[in-house]
Amino acid sequence: MQFVLYFCTLIYSNSLFFLNMTKILITGTAGFIGFHLVQKLINLDYQIIGLDSINNYYDIDLKYARLTECGILKSDIQYNKIIQSVKYPNYKFIKLNLEDRENIDKLFENEQIDKVCNLAAQAGVRYSLENPYAYIQSNIVGFLNILEASKRNNIQHFVYASSSSVYGLNTQMPFSVHHNVDHPISLYAASKKSNELIAHSYSHLFKMPTTGLRFFTVYGPWGRPDMALFIFTKAILEGKQIDIYNNGEMYRDFTYIDDIVEGIKRVIENIPTPNMEWNSTYPDPATSPAPYQIYNIGNNNTVNLMDFIYEIEKQLGKQAIKNYMPMQAGDVKGTSADVNDLIKNLNYKPSIKIQYGIANFLDWYQTYYK
Repeated sequence: MQFVLYFCTLIYSNSLFFLNMTKILITGTAGFIGFHLVQKLINLDYQIIGLDSINNYYDIDLKYARLTECGILKSDIQYNKIIQSVKYPNYKFIKLNLEDRENIDKLFENEQIDKVCNLAAQAGVRYSLENPYAYIQSNIVGFLNILEASKRNNIQHFVYASSSSVYGLNTQMPFSVHHNVDHPISLYAASKKSNELIAHSYSHLFKMPTTGLRFFTVYGPWGRPDMALFIFTKAILEGKQIDIYNNGEMYRDFTYIDDIVEGIKRVIENIPTPNMEWNSTYPDPATSPAPYQIYNIGNNNTVNLMDFIYEIEKQLGKQAIKNYMPMQAGDVKGTSADVNDLIKNLNYKPSIKIQYGIANFLDWYQTYYK
């Protein structure tokens, strides 16, 4: 009898524990950033629902491997079925398309979600030249579906991924969230800019707190195969040539994945409020009289592309076969993040250097691909 009472008390205590936890929906959790964000939040006071369509834009085996790391077994995954992690009691996953409006609505109604972090999107600047419809469906239609569901269910905070690509033709460095970004040069960038505009309209009309995050060239373990570090590493190890655009005269604000997810975590926890000093004569694009905010998350330390390649060569102990090429359509010569708002509002500044970040990636890459 005493054991039964103890067991019931334990179940009741655990139920109360989960009831008091913030429930967050993270989309794109089979993806690079979404996977790392789950790993970051999994041991904190959150109930997490991960969502991903697991599309074939790149190697789906890598996506399933990320899910497996979080205790989501490939054999259990079915479309529109919530499954429980075998590792973490506070993590569940559902395979679902953002474009599936009916089932997105049912998910929100059934799960009583408190916050949303929307990282799911059709990624890639160059691919947007080949398959523009994928970007409209995922990044605009899908974005609207999840934003609308968030509105109807009184979500406390809607956080979403934007991109440094929105700066487009702007050449004023470093890129500031207070700069004009009306001249994107790829459909991917235009779709991310549209997300910011749509989110602002919802913040204004429905007082729904939204925060957009402009990520700068994210890299690290479990990264995407279409990103520079992954492509260069694979080619160098296989003795194949690497294509270097704009004849190597490029620079990027390479940002390590741990810096990115720490920034996202802090943003999720800090719900934006209206800027009462906002001036409609001189409108600030980063804030609003509505509960709306935009942040850059970048390393704030630009690296020349050739120096980046040299660091990979040095750590691999093998030289790259270099093929110099002109600038590609939709690409930009350089990026540099002004993160002053991140420092001022969240007391946070990304700081991990490329030597450390590249070493960690190479360790993972050579272990994962044996």
